[in-house]
Amino acid sequence: MYGRIREELAAKLESIRNDGLYKHERVIVTPQGAAIRVADGKEVLNFCANNYLGLANDERIRKAAIRAMEAYGYGLSSVRFICGTQSQHKDLERAVADFLGMEDAILFSSCFDANGAVFEPLLDEDCAIITDSLNHASIIDGVRLCKAQRWIYKHADMRDVEEVDPETGKALKGLERCLKESQHCRIRMIATDGVFSMDGDIADLQAICDLAEKYDALVMVDDSHATGFMGAHGRGTWEHCGVAGRVDIITTTFGKALGGASGGVIASRREIVEYLRQKARPYLFSNTLAPSIVGGTLQALALLNESTELRDRLESNTIRFRRAMTAAGFDIRPGVHPICPVMLYDEKLAHLMADRLLEEGIYVIGFSFPVVPRGKARIRVQISAAHTEEQIDRAVAAFTKVGRELGVLHS
Repeated sequence: MYGRIREELAAKLESIRNDGLYKHERVIVTPQGAAIRVADGKEVLNFCANNYLGLANDERIRKAAIRAMEAYGYGLSSVRFICGTQSQHKDLERAVADFLGMEDAILFSSCFDANGAVFEPLLDEDCAIITDSLNHASIIDGVRLCKAQRWIYKHADMRDVEEVDPETGKALKGLERCLKESQHCRIRMIATDGVFSMDGDIADLQAICDLAEKYDALVMVDDSHATGFMGAHGRGTWEHCGVAGRVDIITTTFGKALGGASGGVIASRREIVEYLRQKARPYLFSNTLAPSIVGGTLQALALLNESTELRDRLESNTIRFRRAMTAAGFDIRPGVHPICPVMLYDEKLAHLMADRLLEEGIYVIGFSFPVVPRGKARIRVQISAAHTEEQIDRAVAAFTKVGRELGVLHS
């Protein structure tokens, strides 16, 4: 029986390779950091991790995780409502809710699970989800699990319009048009990434919240690429955009800036969180977040509450890299986020350039379809507070050298 599907999969894999879309997994043999060592023993500078604040191997967080494991064990072997809730789980939920400016919070094993949990319990067939066309795959999958009616608005388009996309021939609507068309629905929820992970652009939460209030809709934001460093105190895009108290639901991860391990959370109004504890399937049927991760994340939040030093350093590093790469002549999507896409547009070129940069001691990854649209291939550089100015300058020099060799730069 396996013979037929084996042949089909082999053919599909060969097609992926021929199209230059095959994703190789490079192996590193050290902890995560600004400098890492790959399997062949070579030390390289890492410019593609979500380790925004450089906390993935922070000694204070490691020690906190060890203390938590010694006090609470390796794992709980249970879901939360049976015998999987420890006092530190409640402590973390309280700490996260306070950090995100929400009334309460509920923990998940990942933000993917959090986004898979948020829609189905709250929205029925007579409700509507209105979602940005470039939202993360976890939001898309969460929406698919829900019976609510769906509207998709053109990325970042707030207008009351419907236009034909000249590339695809599909009709694209603005957010306000979607809100007008869905006014018959009992409950409506606007869902958006706070920061869009492939481009580094930030959702216009001011405009989204204005429209939500005008048309009586809820606002849900996945802030995975913002929590810990966006905004003056690192609280996220809601702080960066000045919409405190106007976002109803925030989902985010502990697997990026907050230590980089795993785990996710929904922070929201008290009644929403309480209801999700009763109805959210990924919460009810998944093991409790491991004690070590809880302890480490509590320590990460404590560090961020004490000082903005790390987010300030990250901001400075981001400005330095963006300015230098722009001056060198690279096509970089404008913005202020430490996600800095270097646009190459050609899939094979993106992967070839990433390989050549590795030879120069710079660890980056080429991104191509289906992670990004066809013809939008890029190298997504991610800056960390752990990078030194010298390391950033080395990366720019390597990009410039390889860019000239491959014809990306012509001067």
